[in-house]
Amino acid sequence: EVQLVESGGGLVQVGGSLRLSCAASGFIFDDYAIGWFRQAPGKEREGVACINNSDGTVYYFDSAKGRFTISSNNGKNTMDLQMNSLEPGDTAVYYCGRGTHCSGDGWDYWGQGTQVTVSS
Repeated sequence: EVQLVESGGGLVQVGGSLRLSCAASGFIFDDYAIGWFRQAPGKEREGVACINNSDGTVYYFDSAKGRFTISSNNGKNTMDLQMNSLEPGDTAVYYCGRGTHCSGDGWDYWGQGTQVTVSS
């Protein structure tokens, strides 16, 4: 059974940092892309960052560039998202998802999400 479990969310003040982790199981981690996405109330889900585990290619969406760092621990089947200089606009539920490639739209499994709240 494919499972993605996020952890590490919470409440942080503006300018603070959080580290999210996504634990994957039930599939060959190296064969897939794992991405971080977020959804704020009343908004559509948007991409944050992604890694193609097959070749290590890293993608960052505009919201993450310069502030967030994605990293993969293939031995532990985990994908982390280090978030620095957090802003109120980063408040959202953060999800990790499994896909065939970071640049594609074949996302087929999602975690339950973890809430990140940035207070001003």
